[in-house]
Amino acid sequence: MSEHVTLIATATMGLEALVAREVKALGYSDVQVENGRIEFQAPLQAIARTNMWLRTADRVKLKAAEFTAESFDELFEKTKAVPWETLLPANAEFPVVGRSVKSTLYSVPDCQSIVKKAVVERLKQTYQKEWFPENGGLYKIEAALHKDTVTLTIDTSGAGLHKRGYRSVQNTAPLKETLAASLVMLTNWHPDRPFADPFCGSGTIPIEAALIGQQIAPGFNREFAAESWQWLGTDMWKEAREEAEDKAEYDQPLDIQGSDIDHRIVELAQENAMEAGLYGVVNFKQMQASDFTARRSYGCLVSNPPYGERLSGKEETEILYRDIGEAFRPLDTWSVYILTSNEAFETFYGNSATKKRKLYNGKIKTDYYQFWGQKPPKM
Repeated sequence: MSEHVTLIATATMGLEALVAREVKALGYSDVQVENGRIEFQAPLQAIARTNMWLRTADRVKLKAAEFTAESFDELFEKTKAVPWETLLPANAEFPVVGRSVKSTLYSVPDCQSIVKKAVVERLKQTYQKEWFPENGGLYKIEAALHKDTVTLTIDTSGAGLHKRGYRSVQNTAPLKETLAASLVMLTNWHPDRPFADPFCGSGTIPIEAALIGQQIAPGFNREFAAESWQWLGTDMWKEAREEAEDKAEYDQPLDIQGSDIDHRIVELAQENAMEAGLYGVVNFKQMQASDFTARRSYGCLVSNPPYGERLSGKEETEILYRDIGEAFRPLDTWSVYILTSNEAFETFYGNSATKKRKLYNGKIKTDYYQFWGQKPPKM
């Protein structure tokens, strides 16, 4: 296997630039940004480091090949020509998933089955075997077809990168950890300033802010599919975890507060913070958002309040937006960031955003409303 690989970090629409910034911050400069994905060349160690450190990416895939195919024969032959034996051991478990957009080969099940057959044929030749037990490490292959270009990748992450390992239980519509981290990273917050989320739910935004504030790697608490890949070895993962331990600033004092009207949800948020190793770092309490007041100046408020998607809750939500607009008005030194799908949010809130950014919360199209507060005086 080559010492350099091509990796693809997948991203939710609207967050590509943020993921690219994270990839570059890890020291990988050969970066191409496309819709929903960031492709980059990097040393082998990047498989462990990107999984460990990327806060805003959905998953990291290893690119095995890319070619054009307009017939099933072409798909089979070009897939079979890939040196799969350098990637898959004889006992590899290698399911094939697929998708096809604007391509001649539009039947996804057919594409999946042909790619699987081609990989098996290649491995038969190499390993001189007729049957493969598939009882080893997981190497999930994806055949993605777009305008007749086939990209074959192997997923290195396993569970999506939003699964940090701290959220064992959750409320009904939790914000993905990757999106919560993105909301924090799109602000002007610094760890020496106060941070608050008055609609904290299960605590995802405050917990992600604390992980960022103390430079704790988001993947520190979990495992990845590629850890079972024989040809990668265990040293790479050991080094990535040691680097994460060295860079963490557990002593960085933080003033982070989460609150919610539901006491059961607050208890859940406290449990999640404890699971994340942040006991006593993030403070949670039961409180109405409209009762929020600031003890210190120049803070940052980031929240994902109810959207009022259901007709029954629409009126209540509009009243809620008016109430928080009044409650947050005195916070002139604070920057306030609100994510909602309600297009009339500014009208009810009673203020025009400094800036708006389109983001997707799952399949819901939302806007990230940014109200910038006064800058602190230069010391």
